[in-house]
Amino acid sequence: MEDSLFTKIIKGEIPSHKVYEDDKTFAFLNIHPATEGHVLVIPKAQVEFVWDLEPSDYQALMQTVQKVGLRLREVIDMPYVGEMVVGVGVPHAHIHLIPFENPTDMKSELDPPTGEPNHEKLAEVARKIRF
Repeated sequence: MEDSLFTKIIKGEIPSHKVYEDDKTFAFLNIHPATEGHVLVIPKAQVEFVWDLEPSDYQALMQTVQKVGLRLREVIDMPYVGEMVVGVGVPHAHIHLIPFENPTDMKSELDPPTGEPNHEKLAEVARKIRF
């Protein structure tokens, strides 16, 4: 199986704005965020769908989702953190964590990204969230 975009990010072959990593999971900022602090949480095991993960990898992913979600709620000035499992775009299981004020903020994640990412702003947000 060819390495996914996310596997290349985990290996450091593609740069990312990492906010958390442990032996089974990796969390980084979405380069086209729906809102400030929009994080992708992925398992290090390359499996296309969340539901196909080994039980221990699924549990590790959910523990990291909870940990990062709590961190986002602590440091990003938004009342809610939404969780989305979409399963398209990259053939590597991933969960979106999106801080939001209004439900429409979540919808924007489903719209295709446009323009170049603002890496300076992403780096600033990553420093704020990183732990």
